[in-house]
Amino acid sequence: QVSLLESGGDSVDAGGSLRLSCVASGFYFNVHCMGWFRQAAEKEREAVADISNDGQRIRYSDSAKGRFTISRDNDRSTLYLQMNNLKPEDSGLYFCAAYRGYGGYCPPTLSPTRYNYWGQGTQVTVVS
Repeated sequence: QVSLLESGGDSVDAGGSLRLSCVASGFYFNVHCMGWFRQAAEKEREAVADISNDGQRIRYSDSAKGRFTISRDNDRSTLYLQMNNLKPEDSGLYFCAAYRGYGGYCPPTLSPTRYNYWGQGTQVTVVS
């Protein structure tokens, strides 16, 4: 029933920008923390950013900080990730995910471990 559908991935030149979207359905999007995660080929899945239900609490990985912006539109049940100044090391399959905890708070740490619902991912490839 829960569905998360990512879009916006593409192949871009280093230094370029992409805007990823994740449309959610099947749950009350506006009361759940959401996050973006990525997995490069042959690498472990890692966190990029997460955001509380009301957008008040936001965390970024060190690599994303200053270049990426996570946001959400609760009226549209959509999560976004604006990615600027992309680097080849940003390449990977990008997932959005929802945390099942109620109250809108995010997990204690910025990590994929505690997230419960996942999309299938959208591919981002940054080329030099």
